Amino acid sequence: MQQRQRPGYTGTGPGEFTPDGCAVDLYRRLPVRDEPQIIAAAVPPPATLLELGCGTGRVTGPLTRLGYEVTAVDESAAMLAAVDGARKVLSPIEDLTLKKVFDIVFLSSFLVHAPDVEVRRRMLRVCREHVEPDGTVIIQREGAGWHTKIPRQNPIADGYSRVTASEEVGDGVREVHVEYDFPDAHWTQTFRSRPLTVAQFETALREAGLFVERYLTPDGTWVAASPIN
Repeated sequence: MQQRQRPGYTGTGPGEFTPDGCAVDLYRRLPVRDEPQIIAAAVPPPATLLELGCGTGRVTGPLTRLGYEVTAVDESAAMLAAVDGARKVLSPIEDLTLKKVFDIVFLSSFLVHAPDVEVRRRMLRVCREHVEPDGTVIIQREGAGWHTKIPRQNPIADGYSRVTASEEVGDGVREVHVEYDFPDAHWTQTFRSRPLTVAQFETALREAGLFVERYLTPDGTWVAASPIN
């Protein structure tokens, strides 16, 4: 069953879409990048790992093959159906309650930039509540120029993605439009993002009971945070 898309989120193209406008068939095509290596450098396997917003398992499979015991969470049953090798949980991230803690909690795909401040707070509380007292929360955030260096294009397998617009829509929120082109298919996605300065990002983490332990990449987009105990 097709899920209703949220206000401000739309997707076009073949196949089923998630509430935030992601095309399930598109996500099945996306290759893994350097996420597993970034995680392994921060916290080597074996370890238990909670992946929040796993999609179709683009990163999940490589993590399990590295030796992580992965619990994969997504709000889309169609996305989860494509995930292999992990325990799967169908749930919005901000509503998750597993009554279990993990060595690593992984929040990628810029989800920390949720336009709704309360949703962001709930997501970060979920991260804090599900990480071991001496565990690590790994978060992907937007880097400098993400909303200003537009248009920009990146190769994806035999196609490419192109960010064509990022426009202010009020209250510090921006609406972003992305196109995906392949020889046999074309998709678009429009979604919303609340940019955060480094200071705003670190403040949001502290409010959730986390602190930045270190930035994992030179561009500052990958962050390791620890619980405030």
